[in-house]
Amino acid sequence: MTRLGFLLDSETCIGCHACTVACKSEHDVPLGVNRTWVKYIETGEFPDTTRHFSVMRCNQCEDAPCMEICPTSALFRASNGVVDFDDNNCIGCKGCMNACPYDAIYINPETNTANKCNFCNHRIEVGLEPSCVVVCPTHSIKVIDFDDADNDARRIVDREDLPVRSPEQGTVPKVFYRGANEASLDPLLTAIPDDGLIWADVTLQHPTPPTREPDLVGRTTYTTAHATAWKTKVSGYLVTKAVAAGIMLLAALMVLLGEADQITTVGFVPAAIAVFFVSVTGALLVADLKKPSRFLLVLTQGNWSSWLVRGAYILGLYAILLGGWLLAALLESPQMLKILALPIAVVAASTAGYTAFLFAQCEGRDLWQSQLLLPTLLVQAVAAGGSGWFIADLFVDMPELQVVRGITIAALVANGLLVVLEISGDHSRHVALAVHSMTQGDQRTLFLTGMVGGLVLPVILLAISMIVDSQALPLSCVAGVLILGGMWAYEDSYVQAGQSVPLS
Repeated sequence: MTRLGFLLDSETCIGCHACTVACKSEHDVPLGVNRTWVKYIETGEFPDTTRHFSVMRCNQCEDAPCMEICPTSALFRASNGVVDFDDNNCIGCKGCMNACPYDAIYINPETNTANKCNFCNHRIEVGLEPSCVVVCPTHSIKVIDFDDADNDARRIVDREDLPVRSPEQGTVPKVFYRGANEASLDPLLTAIPDDGLIWADVTLQHPTPPTREPDLVGRTTYTTAHATAWKTKVSGYLVTKAVAAGIMLLAALMVLLGEADQITTVGFVPAAIAVFFVSVTGALLVADLKKPSRFLLVLTQGNWSSWLVRGAYILGLYAILLGGWLLAALLESPQMLKILALPIAVVAASTAGYTAFLFAQCEGRDLWQSQLLLPTLLVQAVAAGGSGWFIADLFVDMPELQVVRGITIAALVANGLLVVLEISGDHSRHVALAVHSMTQGDQRTLFLTGMVGGLVLPVILLAISMIVDSQALPLSCVAGVLILGGMWAYEDSYVQAGQSVPLS
């Protein structure tokens, strides 16, 4: 397999944008999005300042996280080694956008599919160079053929120790920069100043992260806008999925504690609630797709390496087990509930927790790489299940309320401790900025709402309800509502803060 890459020579780049224009013309790239663009930064202090140019684009990674997370293999490795894409297979899930550490993928507003630089592969296949290479007036963009020992660009890469962008991500990028200022390649070393002197499209479409001034070595004067990929539907899906999983964890526990004969309150009611929230979860996932009509491609031609696909199968298996649980309730069969209790508990836990592995595939979002995410999702599911239990008690007498209150309090306390661990301690620069955005920046109100309204107040109300039996029902119900509202607020702050750190 031929392996291709780019050598981008910032020493000779004049920032003319010929490559950007040629790329747009070659691929009919719509206004507002770019496959390649030139970033300007300025370093120094007046009057001793310098402007630096760097071309930004897909890095044709050897270990491409966008390919791994793509649920339908719409992003694939071509026979010549280029990471290419197939519009016909893309469902617009936007997972690739968060998986890419280089901000190189965008949603085409005309096709609603994910596009990026594909090395002008249609030209490469017929022996031509990419349009940006042909048009560059200073020959600052060179094609590297890593399998050709006589390739001039390869000899330069072999001879010189040239930097790449975000090498710590381990994607093995094949785009090398010659003579580039470090701050051009590291977006956390510059900031977009709020001084009215910027003349280009630098308004980010996601929350602007706070910057730590001592780290800054320059200012960004030209770059392009990049939209936030996952928004409130993803935050909502985390909550609805938690309720669906958590209430059946509690139902399975009740069966194991000997309550299987309470067919209505342990059999039918929890499963009906779970079916409803699984349905809402599926609806949110499909609604968040840019190509919702293609959602069945996840099942018919799914890429098994993607946790989007694995999650879909987990949800499907969970729905089947819920159907069995409802059937057992309709047949009034405690024995069937006992048989299903352990399997449904395992799959419910998998339903609650698989998102941790999905988020871990988002290599571009370091906040989501935390090992604490899986236990956080599991305890959140238990708390959400407790909320559903309390609210259901308004309509039917749910069993073991004192036990469920105790379990829910424990889950909320554990959730709070995990959040404290998550936001404290030493972090990488990327995670530190995301945490700052969540706790002190744009997402602060949501975060505090989640912590106070969704954790502290419910714990107090549930503790009081365990003592004052006469007020237990309304207190527990209010606590349940607060838990779910606070959970959504926290999840939204977490999802948005994770995407607030610039990658290009």
